[in-house]
Amino acid sequence: MIVSWMTTNQCNLKCKHCYQDAGSKKTDELTTEEAKKLIDEIAAAGFRIMIFSGGEPLMRPDIYTLVSYASGRGLRPVFGTNGMLITEEAAKKLKECGAASMGISLDSLDEEKHNQFRGDENAYRLTLRGIENCKKAGLPFQIHTTIMDWNQEEVSHIIDFAVRAGAVASYLFFLIPVGRGIYLEETSLEVMEYERLLQTIMAKQKEVPIDIKPTCAPQFTRVAKEMEVDTRFTRGCLAGLSYCVISPVGKVRPCAYMVEEAGDVREEAFDRIWKTSSLFENLRTQDYKGTCRECAYGKACGGCRARAGYYHEGDYMAEDSYCAYGKQLLEKGALPN
Repeated sequence: MIVSWMTTNQCNLKCKHCYQDAGSKKTDELTTEEAKKLIDEIAAAGFRIMIFSGGEPLMRPDIYTLVSYASGRGLRPVFGTNGMLITEEAAKKLKECGAASMGISLDSLDEEKHNQFRGDENAYRLTLRGIENCKKAGLPFQIHTTIMDWNQEEVSHIIDFAVRAGAVASYLFFLIPVGRGIYLEETSLEVMEYERLLQTIMAKQKEVPIDIKPTCAPQFTRVAKEMEVDTRFTRGCLAGLSYCVISPVGKVRPCAYMVEEAGDVREEAFDRIWKTSSLFENLRTQDYKGTCRECAYGKACGGCRARAGYYHEGDYMAEDSYCAYGKQLLEKGALPN
């Protein structure tokens, strides 16, 4: 099971797509002691992987202390970072305190395009420096890419770059229109473009020795099966099933892109929220609606619950309309039983 803690809202970038609308630190973010209590409760709930994300997690002064504490509680600490603050010293300290892997964002191999999207003229240069510093320190890393209409043609090249750079994986994040990303909805992929790109990505998985994971694109499980692609990822949407997120101020949500809250760790222990929240219980029924209810791939894919909620007036159990398979079934008027 995987939990992602948005350690802080503070960030050194102003990315156009940011789901958290990060920038300035919130005044009521969890303290060091509250964070340690949270880590204890995460371990008690049976989680194994803890993602330290943000904002930019390396801007939190106590980050090394908390990573070390999580590692000591038997968790596998990993990061979601823009990589710009991974100096040689930072990489060594991260390695020493138990960080297992760094997820570093790179959205284009074109320096100007990456910098424009990330909102900083130094983003590309410093991110590549961060990757090199991870390599020097022997700290595993993977490349994270947000997929938009303007960079979809680069996806295969970015995956090849990840292989050459020594990354352990390439994670591809498909846009969900929340936070600042809501203003980029017009640049997200249309349904059939989305389907073709998933086919391209799964074909690429046959060629490269590292894991490729489309994220917020659960239909990749169906595409992989149709194309007979071996992948260790067998479940699409994990929200509320084996994954959740915690905000900088302790609010628990099924995923970063769902606005519904399952609880507040300042009011109730995280392990209890995880086990008893009515929101999580509802998601775990997997009693989806529309094409997701009838789909032959429904249990493996699950549809994107965040996208379902966004496009169906908050009904996160509705069908994920961003699916070519479901769209074709509707057009044919023949849903499988």
